[in-house]
Amino acid sequence: MTEFLFRADSYLRAAPARVEAITPEGGIVLDRTIFYASSGGQPGDAGVIETADGRRIAIATTIHPDGDKTQIVHVPAEGALPASGDQVTAMIDWDRRYRLMRMHTALHLLSVVFPFPVTGGSVGEDKGRLDFDMPEVPDNLAELEARLNEMVSGNHRVTDEWITDAEMTANASLIKTMKVKPPMGQGRVRLIRIGDVDLQPCGGTHVRNTSEIGPLRLGKIEKKGAINRRVALLFA
Repeated sequence: MTEFLFRADSYLRAAPARVEAITPEGGIVLDRTIFYASSGGQPGDAGVIETADGRRIAIATTIHPDGDKTQIVHVPAEGALPASGDQVTAMIDWDRRYRLMRMHTALHLLSVVFPFPVTGGSVGEDKGRLDFDMPEVPDNLAELEARLNEMVSGNHRVTDEWITDAEMTANASLIKTMKVKPPMGQGRVRLIRIGDVDLQPCGGTHVRNTSEIGPLRLGKIEKKGAINRRVALLFA
């Protein structure tokens, strides 16, 4: 099991680690990592793993192997691999990660402004989107965009907390996503709370305060089914 350092502090940019294994496909498994693995619509982190002798191995992305949410594999872009047992330093591409953190938190706010069941989503560096089970597009989009930016500038603290699997089952109304269910089966589930604005299960990385997100604007709204609408969100 990999220790997910980003859950305790998503602002960590570098951390020491030990190589636990090299997968048959050439992926690097560490005992602890600050790299977020692709899941829940958020892409995996990129960055560098530096060996004790100063050699740098570029990491193209990070994944959960075969859907195993307890382990993370760092996928190298190219180059020689470290050996099991090596002491290394993991360093993420911070500028990219921080933009993803800002957008992921912004999408939580979007799910407040559009109070419909979420059928899908994607977090990008410059653009994100949520798909909603929404029969008609609201006719007050300018008002909704203004409300979204009011929440951003409201300086709401973003914190995490944990509940048991049983508590999650008993509070199913917290789950906004229809197709992506919170990771259960490990005994507890992580919730992200945005002030008194929003609370929902999420394993992704987020900013500490909504003021860090910056101005937002609603993008294109596309019809993706009889009652499915895709809402794009961009940094203004």
